[in-house]
Amino acid sequence: MIDMIKNGGIIMIPILLCGVAATFIIIERIVYFTGLGKSNKALMSKIVPMISEKDYIGASIECRASSTPTSLVIGRALDSLDFSDEELHRAVETESARQYPRLERFLTALGIISNVATLLGLLGTVTGNIKAFGVLGDGGTMGNPALLAGSISEALVTTAAGLIIAIPSVIAHNFFVVKADRLMTEAENTVSDMMLKIRHGDESKEVSVR
Repeated sequence: MIDMIKNGGIIMIPILLCGVAATFIIIERIVYFTGLGKSNKALMSKIVPMISEKDYIGASIECRASSTPTSLVIGRALDSLDFSDEELHRAVETESARQYPRLERFLTALGIISNVATLLGLLGTVTGNIKAFGVLGDGGTMGNPALLAGSISEALVTTAAGLIIAIPSVIAHNFFVVKADRLMTEAENTVSDMMLKIRHGDESKEVSVR
């Protein structure tokens, strides 16, 4: 592995830094979303009975105490029960927009890293090929075989390294974006079901967040 890194030349340094940053972001987001899912389940187990007993203030306090993006959206709805349906919907949309960046934290950086890693790999390919043609130009038809092999190795290693970083980063980025969208959509659907139950007495609507 060390020899492979050495063969990649100086371009490997920023590629490796991209890999370290991408790994940190992916691990952080996995931990965050796992904890968020557990927090949401714990919250709903507390507030669903409160809502059934019409303890909306207590349910709102629990949402604020949880302080997750989804709980704050639900809490905003509970605080807006005196509003008209249109005003409540607008308040929930505003809170969703305010909380969404928390779900997308670091994802823009992860997307940039995937693009940069690919481009750095391509740059290494170009510089490696330039060196290879330079060797051919200096040494005739075959040039120095050892130098030629080293230049070709640099081109291939940087390309492979860039793709090794970029591919998982792209997959993780798309996964987390979909996860964030789904969580916020579920929170808004929970609010809709909750309002049907509270305002219109629709007992068929079970209030829950997965």
